[in-house]
Amino acid sequence: QGFIKYYDGAIFMHCTINPRIVYTELSSVLRLQKEVLKRLIDEKKDMVEQVHPGLTCFKEGLKSSIPIESLPGIRATGWKPAMRPTRVSRLQEETSHPENLHKSLKVALNAIKNHKLAWPFLEPVKKEDAQDYFECIKYPMDLKTMGERLKSGYYTTRRLFIADMLRIFNNCRIYNRQHTEYYKCANDLDRYFQTKMKEMGLW
Repeated sequence: QGFIKYYDGAIFMHCTINPRIVYTELSSVLRLQKEVLKRLIDEKKDMVEQVHPGLTCFKEGLKSSIPIESLPGIRATGWKPAMRPTRVSRLQEETSHPENLHKSLKVALNAIKNHKLAWPFLEPVKKEDAQDYFECIKYPMDLKTMGERLKSGYYTTRRLFIADMLRIFNNCRIYNRQHTEYYKCANDLDRYFQTKMKEMGLW
């Protein structure tokens, strides 16, 4: 009285059983997995279907490529860069291709100059307009001076360019009070500058 019935000419069949799977509950587990997956898709659906503004740096004259991470909304999709370049590798890239860096910085500088809030920073501050300015500000900077420095090849790295631009905004915030229009222009243009530099992969 065995459990196996013998058949003439029959071939035994078998399958591998995974000890970690409870086969009597398999259908309910699969159903639950489908529900979880559907919820995850629904949560990401609005994010994936969101329309982001296009890049403007190419219309403004940028000829070189930009890093993927600078694309609006790319990180929200779950994308992550393989490895962030080190300071040394980035510096080597800038110094080995100075013409590309010059073109990119020129595009960035023109974008700042053309902004509607850039008017307080286009020219150097004159002593007759602010008598005590140079007593408070030891290292003045303005967009005209930055243009001259860019033309002369002073900005051999993006960090020199960023340092001068941030000095403009910091000087303004040091000299002017928070409620003034100048202070507000510095804050808003500072944010725009950082956004533009990130968009171009220079931040």
